[in-house]
Amino acid sequence: MTRPGSRSSARPPAAVPASIAGAVDLSGLKDRPAPPPAPDNGDSGSGLAPIVDVTAATFEAEVLQRSSQVPVIVDLGSSRSPQSVALTRQLGQLAVEAGGTWVHARVDVDSNPQIAQAFGVQAIPTVVAVAGGQPLADFQGSQPEDQLRKWLEAIEQATAGKLSGPPGADLPEEEPEVEDPRFVAAEEALDDGDFDKAVAAYQAIIDAEPTNTEAQAALRQVKFLARVQNVDADAVERADANPSDVDAQIAAADVELSEQKPEAAFDRLIAGVKRTAGDDRTQLRTRLLELFELFDAGDPVVVSSRRKLAAALY
Repeated sequence: MTRPGSRSSARPPAAVPASIAGAVDLSGLKDRPAPPPAPDNGDSGSGLAPIVDVTAATFEAEVLQRSSQVPVIVDLGSSRSPQSVALTRQLGQLAVEAGGTWVHARVDVDSNPQIAQAFGVQAIPTVVAVAGGQPLADFQGSQPEDQLRKWLEAIEQATAGKLSGPPGADLPEEEPEVEDPRFVAAEEALDDGDFDKAVAAYQAIIDAEPTNTEAQAALRQVKFLARVQNVDADAVERADANPSDVDAQIAAADVELSEQKPEAAFDRLIAGVKRTAGDDRTQLRTRLLELFELFDAGDPVVVSSRRKLAAALY
């Protein structure tokens, strides 16, 4: 019952979107072995390390999957290149400052040529922004800090509201649900065992709001609970001994339902409908329909029993 062209070695960061967006196939870097834990490069407080070192084995998790949460700035460089070293240091400082709103993914192209090949890298350093598993914008060479900041801001603006956000990101607080004092009063009466007061409270709600389905369902439940309190413990035995006693069959069905035996209760009343006619049949059918209303209409037991009732009637 209900209870993600030609290039010179150094040019300003590309506008968003960049020329490579959608032109890079990163699928060859998927389905690698499970990655080891990401290196600890500082706690952003957002649940994401702001800086990660990426290899071919960790690319899917740290770049493709991560970019569904926040933009991932893939820094493709080499320790042999002073330009790369300087840009990597610069990006790392900005990533820590950003606090996890984007991730700096460092790739050593000497050790991971597959990644450089996938991005079509022609010069180092190359930086590619990935969002939603796809390249969004790119640039090559070192950049003045103000230009780099503007590029990163453009990436964040282009992806705002389109990614799921870092783990643990603050969600808007839900306003606490205000309880209807009328329902509170009815429930308190029920807790106190005062069924008459609970019935009156729910009935008052229905009188004021005839379409209040919550109150209607609660009223049916309370009326059933009140009724079953007064049924004798031997009601089932007495009904079994007197199949023609309509009142006994109705009382026994209440007991069986209160004992979580709805199918037995329904079958009892349906059997009575088959045996009787006239007022007795109407009384049994009416009670059965009332008991059905204590359940969801799609409950399998109810659906099956409605079929049985139809067969009994026709």
